[in-house]
Parts: sequence; C-alpha cells; structure tokens
Amino acid sequence: MSYPSLKITFLGTGTSSGVPMIACECPVCQSPDAKDKRLRSSILVQSAHTTLVVDTGPDFRYQMLRSNVKHLDAIVFTHPHKDHVAGLDDVRAYNFFQQQPMKVYANEMTQEVIIREFPYAFYETRYPGVPEIQLNTIDGSPFMVGDIEVMPINVWHLKMPVLGFRFGPFAYITDANRIEEVEKDKIRGSEVLVLNTLRKEQHISHYSLSEGIAVAQDLQVPQTYFTHMSHQMGKHADVEKELPAGIHLSYDGLVLNL
Repeated sequence: MSYPSLKITFLGTGTSSGVPMIACECPVCQSPDAKDKRLRSSILVQSAHTTLVVDTGPDFRYQMLRSNVKHLDAIVFTHPHKDHVAGLDDVRAYNFFQQQPMKVYANEMTQEVIIREFPYAFYETRYPGVPEIQLNTIDGSPFMVGDIEVMPINVWHLKMPVLGFRFGPFAYITDANRIEEVEKDKIRGSEVLVLNTLRKEQHISHYSLSEGIAVAQDLQVPQTYFTHMSHQMGKHADVEKELPAGIHLSYDGLVLNL
C-alpha cells in the first residue's frame, strides 16, 4: 500500500507533570540542555494536504505557537487523562480563523470526559466564542483524516484501554504497559515506533526503560523513539548513550520525515 509522505513533529515528550517539574531541584529539572525540557506528550502529523494533532494536553496552545501551526484539520485522542485533553478549549482560535468546527476523533470513553470537562461546547444554546467541536467516534476500524489513514491500536494503561495509532509507516503508542499480541501485529512492519517509557524504575501503568527496549526489540521496528518521560528517566545526553542501536529518546521539537 502506498502512503503520503509524512512529517512528524514531537510537540511534547514529557509525562503528566512535564520536565522540569514544578519546584524540583533535581539535576534533570535544573539541566540547561533543551532536550531535558519536556512539555506534555503530543505529536503533529502532516502530509502535503492534511494536518492533525494527537492529544491536546495542558501545553497545547504553546505547542501550536511554538511549531507555528496555522491550520489544523483534526485532533485524534488516545485517552481521556487530563494531560492529554486539558488544552482542547484552545481550538477556538482555529474555529475562528478556519470558520468551521474542529473535527475530533475519540472513543466513547474519551468523548464522555470531553463532554463533561467542556460542557459549554455542547450546550444547545452556546455562548459566542466557545469551542466548536465535531465529535467522531473511533470504533477500532481504520479511518481517514484527509489523505492520512489512521489505524487504531488497542493498548493497556494498567486497566484502562488506551488507543495508539499507526499512520502509514509510523506507529505511536503512549500511556501503555501492555500490548496484546494481536495488536502488536498492527505495529510490526512499521519503519518508526514511538513508545512511552516513563523512567528507569518499574511503574504500575507505564513501560519502564528496560521494558520499552524489550518491546522495541520484540517488534523489530528499525527505529524506535521513547516518549512520555519523567525527570526520573535521567538526562537525555546520559541515557541516549546507554541505548541499543536503533533506539533513541525523543525530545521536544524532533522532526521525522517519512
């Protein structure tokens, strides 16, 4: 199957608290290295004709400004945790300039939280200037956003079902600590995998660094980038030296062309 050429921009690569973490004086949070400054996890996926974002965390507004995103066709959500949905209100700017509702793709669980967190966007009589959102249900089947095919991948965040996505040769998995074999088959054959690894120590609902390496090696994807990292991971420059060939830490602003 042929796919459009894609540009992937890492808008944020940090965990829910971001890096640096408020009030923390650890060496990572105090690091002057730009690669140790991590906004909440999100990516921008662009073809020649379509631009979409995966998740709108609390840093969404700044991420759009920092990456100079003038046009946005859609938002695709992985799950309803606050660090992945909190910035949705800021689609108002795109509503204004594009003069149309924002297409939002999410499963029913995530839609319920969006409606609860942003009820004013769904009132029958709405105040002028509130977000205009067009909800579209992800039911597990592949779907199109413009000319980009989106294949949902079901993963587990402890007991919470979370959606990863495959965009042509690129697979994106965040907030997971288990992937069933049938879903791993959706990832195999990718050129690039992005996978969450929170820290070096084990965690109840995220892959650790060693677990992420094991998953990447099992899936045999040529290039893997880790994301959703906390300050407990260590400094980017130090950890990068410890990783096997073909496996890297991502960082805010990293761009991949596929």
